[in-house]
Order: sequence, then structure tokens, then C-alpha cells
Amino acid sequence: MSLRITARTARRILRQLSHDRRTVAMLLVIPVLLLTLLRYLFDSQPLLFDRIGLIMLGVFPFIVMFLITSVAMLRERTSGTLERLLTTPLHKLDMLLGYGLAFALAAAVQAVVVAGVAYWFLGLDSAGSPWLVGLIAIGNAVLGMALGLFFSAFARSEFQAVQFMPLIVLPQALLCGLFVPRESMVGWLQAISRAMPLTYAVQALTEVGQHADPTNLMWRDLGIIFGLAIVALFLGAATLRRRTG
Repeated sequence: MSLRITARTARRILRQLSHDRRTVAMLLVIPVLLLTLLRYLFDSQPLLFDRIGLIMLGVFPFIVMFLITSVAMLRERTSGTLERLLTTPLHKLDMLLGYGLAFALAAAVQAVVVAGVAYWFLGLDSAGSPWLVGLIAIGNAVLGMALGLFFSAFARSEFQAVQFMPLIVLPQALLCGLFVPRESMVGWLQAISRAMPLTYAVQALTEVGQHADPTNLMWRDLGIIFGLAIVALFLGAATLRRRTG
């Protein structure tokens, strides 16, 4: 592993992202538009917007990063770029960490922009600090990125990569406690929800929404999010092959 090669890989990915206007729009514009839609959907219920909008600040980065990275890595595989890169001194871990660093920086920009719009233009209010919300949003984005890299190994086309969205993301959105409190679910659904990463993201954001100071539960959930992201990155490294097809 080489820090220089990792940094070079991250710069290449960031350069590609900056030249792709559609990806930039998906990262920055679409979450803002969706959050604005939520704001006016609950215009007469500001407290409900505070709860749902706060959670969406963590859910949107997870979904967007999963989609972008799964498609981006699939392009690397199918175009032969990955095969050529792995014949150089580039190590698999350099590749994955370079992706992780690049998308973590992109996630940080996304979190600042979206949280800034939510708090200062849409009137979102939470008991906890906005910087904690931003930190959790970055963690969710990194986790979505890591899972996207991993699951891209099981797709052979961009269409197949997109098909993982309902398989990986939608069950988590349904069982994370966003629509129905997890405590009111039947026992086997609660057990499934405990195995889903997005559950801990929603729980951490809920803690920030309800408590002025960071709680131990919030820090635990945030640690779980980053821990799962690291595990997914290593699993993603195991799926990289020098030959495609």
C-alpha cells in the first residue's frame, strides 16, 4: 500500500467527478430539491418536517453515494480501466482507499451544502448541533459508497447496478424506523432491522434531533456506521480481479 498512489487515485476520481455535470447535480442539486419538496409538503407541520427532514439529511447521502459509486466502479470494470490499473503497482487497497477518500470529500461537500440549505434556508431545527448532523451524513455517504463498491462486483451492466437499489436500499428505508417506530414492529422485523446499517444512521440522527448534547447512543451508532463502511471496503477489495468478464 502507498499513500502517494492512494492520493493519486483519489485525485483521478475527483477530477472525473468534477467533469461529470450529471453526477455533480445528483450529488448537490437533487438532495436540495428533494429536501425543499419535503419542506413545502409539510408546510403546515413544521415539527414533522424537523423530524423527517433531519433523517433525510442522512438517508439521501447513503442512497446517492450507493448509486453513483456502484455505477462508477462498474464502468471501471467493464471499460477495462480496472484491469489496466491492476497490472500497475497499484494495490487493490490503494484503489479502494482512493475511492473512499475521493467520495468522502465529495460527501463532505454534499453534507455542508445540503445541511446549510436545510438549516439556514428551509428552517430546519434540531436540538443537537448541525455539525453532528453533517458528521453523520458523511458517515452515511461513506457507507453507501463502500456498499456500492462491493455490490458493483455482482452487476454486469449499469442497469443491473441500478437494480440493486430496491434490493439493498428500499428494505432498509422501510425497516429503519423512518415510517414506523421499530419498537412497534413484530419481533422478527426488529431483528432484521438491527442487521441493517441505515437503522443506526436513523437512530443517530434521531438522537441529535432530541438531545442538545451528543449521547453515548449516538456515538455508538456513528461508530457502527464507520465500522461497517470499513468492512465493506475490505470486502470490496476482495472482489477486485485483474481480469474482467
